[in-house]
Amino acid sequence: MNVQSRTAQFSSNLESALTYPFTSWQRTVSMAVIGVLTYLLLIMSVMPEFTIQMLSAGLHWFDYVVISLTQTTYRSNGWFGLGVIVAYSILTGVALVNTIAQVRMVGVSSVSDLVGIVPGLLASGCASCGAGMLGFLGFAGAMAAMPFHGDLLRVGGLALLLFFLGRAGDPRECTL
Repeated sequence: MNVQSRTAQFSSNLESALTYPFTSWQRTVSMAVIGVLTYLLLIMSVMPEFTIQMLSAGLHWFDYVVISLTQTTYRSNGWFGLGVIVAYSILTGVALVNTIAQVRMVGVSSVSDLVGIVPGLLASGCASCGAGMLGFLGFAGAMAAMPFHGDLLRVGGLALLLFFLGRAGDPRECTL
């Protein structure tokens, strides 16, 4: 198999993986719910102490927290940084819907194939939440020291996630 046919097969698998959640309305809703929850988690982890303080004062501050942290992300990273977080949220929804489908069809034994998605999820997820998660882990200055405010790491994480999705392909098809 030459490079051109491998690239064509990878592109076909990636397209199948990305379109699978849209094959039924239940999967589409599941992907959307997972994507929104991921976005909320990433945005709220931008400034975790602010989020905890505001939400401990009452859940009526929820919308204020989401809007103000979205504005903070936009002002600090621009449209590109906010777009990376949105792209990560959507891809997480796709990856989890595909993972659930593959586990249902093949069983738990297929989890070993799906473990390949985990590095992409972790890399781009940790990179997308920015200083919040790194600060939580004790690396608050790490994102500030990275070139392009950590955007290069974020894009690398998304590329890794896309690579593993393209490798897995449509969960309904057996690759054996």
